[in-house]
Amino acid sequence: MNKTKDRIDFLRKELTDLNYKYYVLDQSEVSDYQFDVMMEELKKLEKENPEYDNPNSPTHRVGGQITKIFPTVRHERRMYSLDNSYSFDDIKDWAVRISKSIDETVEYVCELKYDGLSISILYENGQLIQAVTRGDGFQGDDVTHNVRTIRSVPLHLKGKYPQRFYIRGEIIMPKKSLEKLNEDRKKEGLEPYANPRNTASGSLKLQDSEAVAKRGLDCYLYYVLTDDRKYSTQWDSLQNAKEMGFKVGNYAKLCSNLDEVTKFIEYWNTERYNLPFEIDGVVIKVNSISEQEELGYTAKSPRWAIAYKFKAEKVETQLLSVDYQVGRTGTITPVANLKPVLVAGTTVKRASLHNEDFIANMDLRINDKVFVEKGGEIIPKIVDVNYDKREPGTIKLEFIKNCPACGTPLVREIGEAAHFCPNEKACPPQVMGRMEHFVSRRAMNIDSVGAETVSMLYENGLVKDMSDFYTLKKEQLIGLDRMADKSAQNIIDGIEDSKKIPFEKVLYALGIRHVGETMAKKLAKRFKSIDGLQKATLEELENTADVGNKIALSIQEYFANPEHLILIKKLKDSGLHFETEDSQEEVSHILEGKTFLFTGKLTAFTRDHAEELVEKNGGRNISSVSKNLNYLVVGEKAGSKLKKAEQLGTVKIINEYQFLELFENEGINLTE
Repeated sequence: MNKTKDRIDFLRKELTDLNYKYYVLDQSEVSDYQFDVMMEELKKLEKENPEYDNPNSPTHRVGGQITKIFPTVRHERRMYSLDNSYSFDDIKDWAVRISKSIDETVEYVCELKYDGLSISILYENGQLIQAVTRGDGFQGDDVTHNVRTIRSVPLHLKGKYPQRFYIRGEIIMPKKSLEKLNEDRKKEGLEPYANPRNTASGSLKLQDSEAVAKRGLDCYLYYVLTDDRKYSTQWDSLQNAKEMGFKVGNYAKLCSNLDEVTKFIEYWNTERYNLPFEIDGVVIKVNSISEQEELGYTAKSPRWAIAYKFKAEKVETQLLSVDYQVGRTGTITPVANLKPVLVAGTTVKRASLHNEDFIANMDLRINDKVFVEKGGEIIPKIVDVNYDKREPGTIKLEFIKNCPACGTPLVREIGEAAHFCPNEKACPPQVMGRMEHFVSRRAMNIDSVGAETVSMLYENGLVKDMSDFYTLKKEQLIGLDRMADKSAQNIIDGIEDSKKIPFEKVLYALGIRHVGETMAKKLAKRFKSIDGLQKATLEELENTADVGNKIALSIQEYFANPEHLILIKKLKDSGLHFETEDSQEEVSHILEGKTFLFTGKLTAFTRDHAEELVEKNGGRNISSVSKNLNYLVVGEKAGSKLKKAEQLGTVKIINEYQFLELFENEGINLTE
């Protein structure tokens, strides 16, 4: 008897059962502490006994796998899209077409149409083997490592199950998960995510599965595919899926006629706002599997199913006033203050007005009756004005001329939609906004310093710009509001630890206009140091991957400001990293002197990974088609860049696989 293996097996089974009860059945049988103790014991035993490792162990739920390329996988069975309808007449017409093909009385299964990302998961012998996105229906991306982190997706099945089968469903971001994620982003000075569907999709394609695990994704399954006909009806397959341990939910309904279908749709059109996740409609399916097979498919959709899409709720309310917010880059955003109104299950008091053009095109006026829509978006928007109810004598809403925070005349550059305040040195929201961005987790990641602390330090005259953080003393902090000895020490320690942050994050932390996190990484890789970036010509900047004229000019304008150069010197003197450590050494020189540009949708690799391959092997990535370009690598739906290269005639045009052959012919191992 092997006591260690028996203990590992016991812990795996116990943790799997507890996970199922908590995330699928919403039942909690042990405390978080007890669960964590068992998990830590299992981690320790697996680490000490690697021969018993299992990819479907509960310990793999936390992620940690890095996936730079999501391989493209061809679906064994095509994933069709559904025909959409927006009226009950459409549903009736669909049912009439069904009845002409099926002699017997037709039963229907009504299911919620989850607003997320479609997924197909393969199970063999009760074990999760592979998870693939819908893609174009014929092939999708292998996201198995990331799907393993979703706690409602079973790694081992329960009860009786087919030896091999696919189950399809939807990966979603629950409302609470999105709220928590947005709270964290606001603390870091980042824009909140607006759409749960897009956020779920983006989360599933993160390269680090540990980051995916923290996003709080969920998964509802609704369609089982087996090689043999194991089920006679869709309803039976859903019930068996529950018994196998899948999260199916208790929302589906078996309907014997269209009246019941209509009542189901009407019920959820109202009740959807009380769900813990977003839905955008109802899916109606013919229940009998044999009837489904008889009805078959069109070129795009199954004939035996249709989706009823809910219309976005539009509610009338009153525009009371307009506030103007100042962002960290000085951008002015007008915000409408509304008479509180219930929209899509939540009370809406404010809505973004975007910019001056939006206000002018709407011809908005104070006290106007306006229509507000939320739909699948988290952030409400004004979509129309009820001009028939406009009160006589109202005055057209004029955009402000001066900054609401510091009074400086606003500027609107040619070609720009937004106004901005040019007083970056002394405009309080800009100064504090830049410092909040600087200390945020994705930038300098200074522990214990958030927006409130920055505001307190600024108001007490302790910090006026980013460099002042590095001159703070513990004695200056003690005595401030809610600042005890330990809190003060944590801040000092966090500031000291930030000196280890790499150059690419320091560059992002500076807050150069139009230079986001990804762009900072590309610039750091291309120019190696802040000095190299400062000396770069406009042409050199524009020949960096994804850097256009707008970004290049913004970078040059930043370095043209003497105050920015003084700031950088202070930060350098404080010990921050302003050059790369060149941790990614060149693998070869086979692309020496060659320039590359990637266009279209790439399926064999990600754009970032492809550009990394170029640079590791001596080549250079540029951002536009010109006489300086040697290779244009084209993916699906390549557009203007491909046409320009063809017209130029001097560029060698290759596809993704020909690009990979450049390395394979030289014996370069692309997995290193």
